Amino acid sequence: MRENHYKNERDVYLRLDENNVSNVCGFDVPELYLFDNDLWAIEMSVVPPPFLLDFASAYLDEPPDYPDEVVVETQAKHAEIFGDDWPAVRMAVSALERFGIYMIDLHLGNIRCHEPDEE
Repeated sequence: MRENHYKNERDVYLRLDENNVSNVCGFDVPELYLFDNDLWAIEMSVVPPPFLLDFASAYLDEPPDYPDEVVVETQAKHAEIFGDDWPAVRMAVSALERFGIYMIDLHLGNIRCHEPDEE
């Protein structure tokens, strides 16, 4: 993990912790236990689906400045990945924005709505 990814991840979890956020629109968020800035290590709880995690590429306080066509393409890609769950995922990602967290790397590894055998 590059240092800036570590810092993003740490800072998002600190922001969530400061705001006592452990669940966003029905998606559990791991609890931050410890972090070490010298080792770039984060210790957090394990959460079962539905969950939101992996904020290494998230933006804090300001959304990324992407051209409109990139936003449209990305939304379509995410809708395809998440299928019927896309409205719930979109709602959770939008709710994070109220805390100044802009999650852009959306995939089934970091946002899961169901256990794999339920999908």
